[in-house]
Amino acid sequence: MKEYDVFVPLFYNNGSPIEPAKFQDLQSRLLQRFEGLTYFPQANHGFWKLGNMTYRDEIVIYRVISQDSAASREYLSNLKEHLKREFDQLDILIIERDVGLL
Repeated sequence: MKEYDVFVPLFYNNGSPIEPAKFQDLQSRLLQRFEGLTYFPQANHGFWKLGNMTYRDEIVIYRVISQDSAASREYLSNLKEHLKREFDQLDILIIERDVGLL
């Protein structure tokens, strides 16, 4: 079983806020595909370095769980490309990890 975290920025690169409808659309897509999700609405701060420059972003996280990792990877790879265009980002971070249920 796999768990996936989708890190989504709250602001475009020019500093303007991303429209709430885009988050609602993402939530609907994930819920339809995975039949459940966890949404972490509190703003998280991400930092990363490229050369001597440090970048900062505010993000929210959507988490889904799947037993079909091959199909989920394909779906999330396509979703990632859509989100990069929709949110006008160079990249969208999606984390995959193994999980087990008690």
